[in-house]
Amino acid sequence: MKRLAILFLAVFLMAPMLTGSTVEAKSLWRDNGWGLYADRRAHDVGDILTIIINESTTQTATKSRSNSKSGSVSLNAGTGIFHFLAAATAGGSDAFTADGSATDTSQYLGQVTVTVVEVLPNGNFIIEGNQSIWQNRDEHKITLRGVIRPEDITTNNTILSSRVADATLKFDGKGPLNAKQRQGILTQIFNILF
Repeated sequence: MKRLAILFLAVFLMAPMLTGSTVEAKSLWRDNGWGLYADRRAHDVGDILTIIINESTTQTATKSRSNSKSGSVSLNAGTGIFHFLAAATAGGSDAFTADGSATDTSQYLGQVTVTVVEVLPNGNFIIEGNQSIWQNRDEHKITLRGVIRPEDITTNNTILSSRVADATLKFDGKGPLNAKQRQGILTQIFNILF
């Protein structure tokens, strides 16, 4: 019985060599080309990363203008051949004052996932992406383009919008709600004419 078990084990182990096939040891861990401790941050064209948008701006302008002038003219009574001229006095003044102020505050929060579209010779990435959200037939679209440094990408493959150079961040929308927020054509024509 013992000999039969040894013979069976020997045939089982030798069978691949006799048939010309090879035996490979494979891991139970499937890594898809990434190691367990691999850096999964974007590093090449086509890689994606998430931009965390946290932008706020405040603009304040105050203007004040003032201008005034005054003048007077006095004419004495005429003598001689100008005796018909009576004494007269004239005066005038002009004043202008204008004050104005404006404050504009904007804040944008969100996230948009972008793609690396080009790796520059210095190693920086040009990134580009857009996100379109539809709600009740209204589209809200975020478009982002800019240049980032690879060292600014965090370990979870995100980067702050304040770290994007030459950034173009565009918020746009279309649909019934957005159409109602625009001036009508007649109002636009009256604004141009008057």
